[in-house]
Amino acid sequence: MGVLIMILQLILGLSVLVAVHEFGHYIAARAFGMRVHKFFIFFDAWGKKLWSKKIGETEFGIGIIPFGGYVQIAGMIDETQNADALSKEPEPWEFRAKPAWQRLIVMLGGIIMNVITGILIFSLISYTQGENYIPNERVQGIIVGDIGESVGLRTGDKVIAVNGKAVERFNDLFSSDVLLGSDVVFTVVRAGDTLQIHLPNDLADKVIDNKDGFILPIPYLTNYEIVEIAPNSPAEKAGLQKGDKIVGVNQDSVRHFYELSELLAKHKNEEVTLKVLRRGQLIELTATVGKDGKLGFQPAFFNQLYERKDLSLGEAFVKGTSTAFNVIFDNIKGFKKIFRGEVSASKSLAGPIGIGAIYGSVWDWLHFWTITGLLSMVLAFMNLLPIPALDGGHVVFLLLEILSGRPVPEKILEKAQQVGMVILLALMVFAVFNDLFKFFT
Repeated sequence: MGVLIMILQLILGLSVLVAVHEFGHYIAARAFGMRVHKFFIFFDAWGKKLWSKKIGETEFGIGIIPFGGYVQIAGMIDETQNADALSKEPEPWEFRAKPAWQRLIVMLGGIIMNVITGILIFSLISYTQGENYIPNERVQGIIVGDIGESVGLRTGDKVIAVNGKAVERFNDLFSSDVLLGSDVVFTVVRAGDTLQIHLPNDLADKVIDNKDGFILPIPYLTNYEIVEIAPNSPAEKAGLQKGDKIVGVNQDSVRHFYELSELLAKHKNEEVTLKVLRRGQLIELTATVGKDGKLGFQPAFFNQLYERKDLSLGEAFVKGTSTAFNVIFDNIKGFKKIFRGEVSASKSLAGPIGIGAIYGSVWDWLHFWTITGLLSMVLAFMNLLPIPALDGGHVVFLLLEILSGRPVPEKILEKAQQVGMVILLALMVFAVFNDLFKFFT
């Protein structure tokens, strides 16, 4: 069932994004009097399609290959038409008959619509959910995982500044400025001393491998309790219940949640005795710790750490716009990291399987729209790259035409289109095999 939910979310998310993107091209083309022969979500390869209906001069449809989509604009060299098909004199309603500035707007239409969609999604999320964050003053210190320890942090450290700027929200320690930044310095207080911890530039690469290995907050509330137990988990098999509080493992007592995490990590795949406080009574349960060093339950104290700030419509729009464009800025930072060799491309890039995994196997509308908004901005950024066959490639040729006053020969456009398609297919093959490799390993 979980796999089915993952697939359905992936298909729905891609359908929304493709429809929005192609509608941007369509509406701009129609606004300038260009004819659009086809508007397809997904590709109708070999003439096969799931559904189609002709409305006016345009055939609207859904293809059989659930990736991408296209609009076929009369008189435009793209993946659906080549220069030979456009050997006749251009008709007034054709793409090639229009001024370069109009063609430029048509090519940017899909990108613009994806940006608008991303801003709208993040603005609505900001308005309905507000800002949720952990004030740094509520955090006694940090719990350090393997990665945090390897960079010089220690459990109990209190991070008070990043690059000399005071930390007001604990969440800022996981921001892109930290994970994707260069020469980042944490100022920490340890046993009364103030220290400078220099983070490595490949921190993002390490965190991708082990998302729980960096840092977590130590809350003031040590008296946490279990609020959710994963199905078929060691916690469920041991008989743990909601409301239970684990106060000991074997002969060791537990006050903080991080102490429990450290003790369980020492007993991976081993049987342990849990001392559990249940409705005022102390009982003992036997559990087999998972190979990941966990039992499979969610504690309550993180919810008690968070603070919510409600936003007005105007504030939500500003926040949503900032969040949307930060996705693009983070992608630029990420590509720089890849080119400098500080982040592995195979770890950072995801194909359809990887995107499906990001959506997850549980249908949560907030999570679904958050990921869809993020992907909308990623799609806008990727389509703006100057690769032939992408919108960005067309934009480059149109800018050259505007600057030189002469159109690029159609034969060159056709060859560039073919090269671009080869590049895109190669990237798709890499992404799919990369997904499969990560899935099976």
